Amino acid sequence: MQSQPGGDRVIFHCDCNGFYASVEILDRPELKNVPLAVAGSQDDRAGIVLAKNELAKKCGIFTTQTVWQAKKMCPGLVFVPPRHQRYSEISARVNAVYEQFTDQVEPASIDESYLDVTGSLPYFKTDAATLADRVRQKIREEIGITVSVGVSYCKIFAKMGSDYKKPDATTVITRDNYRDILWPLPIGRMLYAGKSTCDVLRKHHILTIGDLARQDAERIEKVLGKSGRGLWLYCNGVDDAPVLRPGETAGAKSVGNGMTFRRDISGEVEIRKALIALSDQVAQRLRGMDRKCRTLQVQVKDGALRVISRQMTLPRSTWLQKELADAAMNIILRNWDMRKPIRALTVTAEHLVEADEAFEQLSLLTPPNDAQHQKREKLESAVSLIRQRLGEGSVHMGMPEDEELGIKRNE
Repeated sequence: MQSQPGGDRVIFHCDCNGFYASVEILDRPELKNVPLAVAGSQDDRAGIVLAKNELAKKCGIFTTQTVWQAKKMCPGLVFVPPRHQRYSEISARVNAVYEQFTDQVEPASIDESYLDVTGSLPYFKTDAATLADRVRQKIREEIGITVSVGVSYCKIFAKMGSDYKKPDATTVITRDNYRDILWPLPIGRMLYAGKSTCDVLRKHHILTIGDLARQDAERIEKVLGKSGRGLWLYCNGVDDAPVLRPGETAGAKSVGNGMTFRRDISGEVEIRKALIALSDQVAQRLRGMDRKCRTLQVQVKDGALRVISRQMTLPRSTWLQKELADAAMNIILRNWDMRKPIRALTVTAEHLVEADEAFEQLSLLTPPNDAQHQKREKLESAVSLIRQRLGEGSVHMGMPEDEELGIKRNE
């Protein structure tokens, strides 16, 4: 049996192929062998193509194309009006089939859903690709339409997997093969890379997903702004977003804490004092939310009120004060002249994930100290419980206090 992709979460993105057109053919089989388009209006000037079947696609018909353009391109194209109620009925049936394989089904649209099947693999005694094929087969046999399934360890790559090969296909994207599969693709194939973004990137000679992924994250942020870092993370497969169960919401996307000091600070000793204090409050809030973070951002404001932001992907998802403080100090040491004055600091935990879904990025060069990490988890969890019962100031973990700088322990 094959192993799970990457040895961690296993997520499916299931995409119904040409959904509207497939439902129309399901109800009218005589349309199966003709090029077909579902159009919102039969007015040649205003109507657009909402969906098309494979025969129409081969003629060059595409979604959002105007009706008059489609007719000109494919004179034999058959148009049918949309029936949204019917599409909703079939969508509900499709999701009911998904729920036979896992209770973690998150509809993303009327024809797309994410499934977290991590716990389903041992139950069905199979591997991820085989289970995806079983899902496709069941939809095809019981409902009569086809789906393409992307299989990966994160939602972004699962979605890109379902787009990679159509129709009625399974594509597995793992931590080992995503560079080979996705990085050669044009940058426009990257999720969330819109036309204007791609136009800017091409001016900087960034033409493929791999071109962007290999860049320095700071450079991409300068080119695209704050959203550039997120796009860079996605290109490198950093995405901890959970598959939500019905009724769940995404919740907070970040947890941060900032401090403006009574006087400008400088030097490693003073900066570390501040980072420990800030990280302690961020860690406490993360544990209270039962979340861990995958990325840490540090924002520095200097004496002239100039602000820089830097972030790093953590080696493991964490809610530990020590690991957050150490990572924040590492960011400062790599990006800041320690002699320069700092007026304010902010530490922000980002890319949050449910604690029981957190994973660790293993490294051959720096193997994790699991025993020490588990010991620290128990210690800081115990501190959180004590604070909940006796108050925030009841216990401290090496928390520095500096009245001159305005760093105080919580009372």
